[in-house]
Amino acid sequence: MIAIETINLEKTYAVAFWRKTPRVALRPLNLTVEEGEVFGFLGPNGAGKTTTLKLLMGLVFPTGGTARILGKDINDPAIKAQIGFLPEQPYFYDYLTAKELLEYYARLSGMEPKDRGRKVEAMLERVGLKDAARVQLRKFSKGMLQRVGLAQAVLHDPNVVFLDEPMSGLDPMGRREVRDLMEELKQQGKTVFFSTHILSDAEALCDRVAVIHQGELRGVGQVAELTSSVAAKVELIWNGSAVPAGLIALGAECRVIGETIRAVVPEAQQEAALEILRRERLRLISLIPVRSSLEQYYLQKVGAEAAPAVGAR
Repeated sequence: MIAIETINLEKTYAVAFWRKTPRVALRPLNLTVEEGEVFGFLGPNGAGKTTTLKLLMGLVFPTGGTARILGKDINDPAIKAQIGFLPEQPYFYDYLTAKELLEYYARLSGMEPKDRGRKVEAMLERVGLKDAARVQLRKFSKGMLQRVGLAQAVLHDPNVVFLDEPMSGLDPMGRREVRDLMEELKQQGKTVFFSTHILSDAEALCDRVAVIHQGELRGVGQVAELTSSVAAKVELIWNGSAVPAGLIALGAECRVIGETIRAVVPEAQQEAALEILRRERLRLISLIPVRSSLEQYYLQKVGAEAAPAVGAR
């Protein structure tokens, strides 16, 4: 069953104060996410990730197209109880404690009073906030606020969970806990749709990913499928202190480390590179295929201008 489907979904904003000019935030988007998938929505800042999530949540209205969640139109009130959402920068009332906040959301979701206390306690422990349950949110760090935000998103046991930059502000331990939570949701048959520009998290977690840039979908598929489209490379390692001119002419990416040199060349240039080393009488230590990464595919699709957005922040 298809959990999320967008059909020519698009959004254009009118910007400027006096003479309004249109700014395209999302070009017609056609995307499907299967039930039970962990789906990564990748792109640099300003690519259109948050706009897409806001459209799916009904927080902004589309300029064109539509979308369905679990087979129902996104404007159908009945579907709202089936989804959980964590925005990129959640805001909660500062003077509530973590426990009071989750109890408030439990009541909003219609949770039975007899189950409320037990589920809130279990959720606080699940996100590592059991010891801070009675601390006011104004005393929380950004990472702790992110954890309580995750707790409210899944407290009511939704079938589809939308997370906007869920790793934002988390330390390595917190990121590990969020990844574990996503894997747990997947094992329960839930659908997780999350946006990120932290590619290592997407590569480790996702069944499929989509890459968006400047409001346009640039690619979608399984990580292995997408990275297979990137030109294969090999790494040659040999003893020496100078790079032969012939390798530089081949466009090799070379690094000199003490008395060892590493050079990465396209697989098609492998024999030419080996011939240069033989001609120069250099002793080859190893020849290693270089596995294409999601980062390489990402940069190929979004271009060098988005390179600073790659990696953890």
